[in-house]
Amino acid sequence: MADQIITLPDIPNRSYLITDYGAIGDGIFDNSSVFKRVIEVCKDAGGGKVIIPAGVWFTGPIQLTSKLNLHLEAGALLLFSSNFDDYPLILSSFEGEETVRCRSPLDGEGLEHVAITGNGVIDGAGEAWRPVKRFKMTESEWEKLTQSGGVVESEVWWPTAQALEGKKAFQSLRKSGSKKIEDFEPYRDFLRPNLLSLRRSKYILIEGPTFQNSAAWCLHPWICEQITVRNITVRNPWFSQNGDGLDLESCRYGLVENCTFDVGDDAICLKSGKDEAGRTIAKPCEDITIRGCQVYSGHGGFVIGSEMSGGIRNIHISDCTFFGTDVGLRFKSTRGRGGIVEKITIDGIRMMNMKNEAIVFHMFYELDGEEVLTDEKVSEKTPIFRNIDIRNIICKGAKTAIKVNGLPEMPLANLTFHNLSITSQQGIVCSECIGAMFSNIVMNVKNGALFALHNGRNIKMKDISSQSNAKPFLYISGVKTKEIMSNSALQSISIATEVDSEQVKL
Repeated sequence: MADQIITLPDIPNRSYLITDYGAIGDGIFDNSSVFKRVIEVCKDAGGGKVIIPAGVWFTGPIQLTSKLNLHLEAGALLLFSSNFDDYPLILSSFEGEETVRCRSPLDGEGLEHVAITGNGVIDGAGEAWRPVKRFKMTESEWEKLTQSGGVVESEVWWPTAQALEGKKAFQSLRKSGSKKIEDFEPYRDFLRPNLLSLRRSKYILIEGPTFQNSAAWCLHPWICEQITVRNITVRNPWFSQNGDGLDLESCRYGLVENCTFDVGDDAICLKSGKDEAGRTIAKPCEDITIRGCQVYSGHGGFVIGSEMSGGIRNIHISDCTFFGTDVGLRFKSTRGRGGIVEKITIDGIRMMNMKNEAIVFHMFYELDGEEVLTDEKVSEKTPIFRNIDIRNIICKGAKTAIKVNGLPEMPLANLTFHNLSITSQQGIVCSECIGAMFSNIVMNVKNGALFALHNGRNIKMKDISSQSNAKPFLYISGVKTKEIMSNSALQSISIATEVDSEQVKL
C-alpha cells in the first residue's frame, strides 16, 4: 500500500507562542508582521512549533518555512485579510499550469518537513474574491449581494470591475505564455489564490484543523512528496466557484484519511497538469491512498481530472461515504490532455442521493457539438484511461447508475465493476469501451433499459439481478463482443439495427 512508504515530517520539539511576540487575537489587530517575525525566529533556531492560541487572529498571507509546525489550539480562528493588495503576485500554479497568481494565505515552495496541525479554524476570506452565478442564489441573496458592491455581467456577480476585466484578459495572457508579474498586475483582483499552496515540497503533515472559505481551491499541494492529510474538515459554500476541497496535483506518496469535505466543487481530486504544460513537466500523481473520508457536498466525491496530462497511477480509495454530491466517482478528461490514468482500485464506497451519476467516465469534458463529432487521430494529446477496478459499491439514489463515455479514437480499456448495489432513475450506459466486466450487480432502475451498450468490445456481464421492471433489460448498438453473459434475471433484449455482434447469450 502507498501509505507504508510515507514519512512524516521531522520537526524539532521547540515551541513559540505568538502572543509572546506581540500577537493580539481580537479580530482587528493585523498580526502579519508578528507571524513573519515569530516564524523567522523559529527558522533561525532550526525549526519548531508556532502555537496559535484561542482567539481571532487577523493577518495577511503567511509564508511557511521548512521544519515548521503551525499549530492552532482549540478556539483559534486564523482569519485572513480580504484586502487584495495584501497578496503580492508570485509565480505559482493553478488549474494545471504554472502561472502568476496572488500569494496564497498559507504559502510555501521548496520546503521540507512542514506541518499544519491542531483543532482551530483557518478562514480564507473567500467571499471577497469569488464570482457568484445568479442561478446559485435565491432572489433575496442575489439582491443583497449585488447591493453590497461589485459589478454584474451575464448573470455573474464580480467583486470588482478589475476582477471582471481580469477574466477577459487572463486567457490571452495564458496563451501568450507570459509569466511576467507586471503583465498580470492590472488584473490582481481576478487572480484569487488557493487557501493553501505548497509547491515542490516534501514531508508534509496536515492534521486536525478546519479549512474553510477559500477564494479558489482550498488545499493544493503541487509536485510534492510524502504527504499525510488526516482528520481535517474542509468547508466551502456550495455555490463557491472553483471551491475544490483537496487537489493533489503531480504528487507522489500520499495518504488522505478520516477527513470530512463539504465544498462547492470537486471534493477529493487528483490532477497532474493540463495539456502541453502537464506533459512537459511529466510529473504523474502516483502512489496515493485515500480512505475513511466523508463528503457532504461537491461536484464529485472522488475525482480524477480533468487536468491529468502528466498521468495518474497506483491509486487506492476505500471506505468512503458521499452524501448528495453531484457525482460519486468522477473520471474526466478531454481531447488535448494526453496522459495515462491506470492502476486505480476503488473498494467500499457508500453513496446516497447523487444528483447525477453514481459513477461516470467522461472523456469529452467541456466539449460539445461539432467538437464531439469530429474525427481525431491518436497522438500524444490523446488521454488514456485503463485498468480501473471498482468494487463493493452501494448507492441509494442517483439519476444514472454508471455512465462510461470513452473516445472513439481511444476507448476506455479494462474496467471492472464488481459487487454493486445501485438504485437510480436510469441504468448503466456504456460507450466506446474495450474490455469491461460487470459482475454481481443488483440494480433498481426506474426508467428505461438497465444496460445500454454502444460501440464496445469484449463487454462481459455476469450475475446481474434487477429489482425493477425495467424493459428491455439490455440495449445493444454497435457492440463487438465474443461473450455477453448473465443469469436468468435477464428479461428481454433489444438490439439496434446496426449491431455487429458475434454472439449474444441469454
